[in-house]
Amino acid sequence: MNNYYSTPDSNNEELILKIKDLKKKRNAVILAHNYQLPEVQDIADFVGDSLGLSMEASKTDCKVIVFCGVYFMAETAKILSPEKTVLMPDPDAGCPMASMIAVDDLLKMQAEHPDAKTICYVNSFAEIKAHCDYCCTSANALKMVESLPYDEFIFVPDRYLGSFVKGKTGKKIHLWKGFCPVHLKFIKENIAEARSKYPNAKVMVHPECSEEIVAAADYALGTEGMLRHARSAAGENEYIIGTEESFIYRLAKEVPGKKFYPLSKSCVCPNMKKTTLEKVLWCLEDMKTEITVDPLIAQKAKLSIDRMLEVK
Repeated sequence: MNNYYSTPDSNNEELILKIKDLKKKRNAVILAHNYQLPEVQDIADFVGDSLGLSMEASKTDCKVIVFCGVYFMAETAKILSPEKTVLMPDPDAGCPMASMIAVDDLLKMQAEHPDAKTICYVNSFAEIKAHCDYCCTSANALKMVESLPYDEFIFVPDRYLGSFVKGKTGKKIHLWKGFCPVHLKFIKENIAEARSKYPNAKVMVHPECSEEIVAAADYALGTEGMLRHARSAAGENEYIIGTEESFIYRLAKEVPGKKFYPLSKSCVCPNMKKTTLEKVLWCLEDMKTEITVDPLIAQKAKLSIDRMLEVK
């Protein structure tokens, strides 16, 4: 399909047929994050970023959501679809960044900055969202800060996305010290080497990367932003991609006329790779493992998401 990923193994055909049969039987929808294995992306009804997937699932009449991603994503799906059963093929698939802040940490930070409104990146647990004024994505974080009629914010948990926003606005932003270990694997030399190897390629990196990586790139965009740009940019036919490696599979699949190269092949999220076709099948067979969110926490967390969606 491209210079980096081959077509998923055809030996999975029997497994895929079983998954499709069970999906129909359970009235289920399968969601796969952009960082999932190619074969998992291929069996999904929707592939995308975490919030977008949860929103798509909430619009369906399915009774069961199978979320191929990490834990906070399944929580978000449950928050937006409380009447549906949400399952995770591997409930041990976690997000280190989301785990870097606890409610007590957030409450202490809010007490230190009582005049600040709190924005949490969607890559956070439900209980953190429940204690925030607004939620945001990598795509709309800057728009949120600039559009809201406040001058001071607390931004959690990702210091790098927060720093990216802080550098582009005149508003006061207090940052938490969280980060994505996978995106911090990129070093500035990776960009120099990639540009030398692919001189005609533009560099697109995720704003979860370090400041020096963002500064050295042509574009800093979330995954959906990268996809939209690649589709629409005239005169640009090659891209060096600075985010988790499996996103290149989706890019090459949906934008077949262009070429995509990894900024570094070391950018692999081990938690995203815990989900396999076998685990998706077992999940549907046994209806395990169900993800639940305390109704009160879910109600409060949904407020922060709803307020985000109201920002124009």
